[in-house]
Amino acid sequence: MITVRSVGTKGKLYTTGDIAGRLGVSRQRAYAIVNRDGFPHSFDDLPGGSVWLVAEVETWIGVHRPARARNPDA
Repeated sequence: MITVRSVGTKGKLYTTGDIAGRLGVSRQRAYAIVNRDGFPHSFDDLPGGSVWLVAEVETWIGVHRPARARNPDA
């Protein structure tokens, strides 16, 4: 299950686990993906791990994994 975390006025965030779920891959594969050149930089590094802005990750998915892009009309 993907949980979008709201953090005050700073936006909504994904963890590596959320990204794995969103892409339908293992956490290990997601870790490799988020460490690639071209993937958005993490928004923050927390004690539990890094977090990314949902909007930036969704933009990346739309370009690099268009079959996984969300359809707002669906």
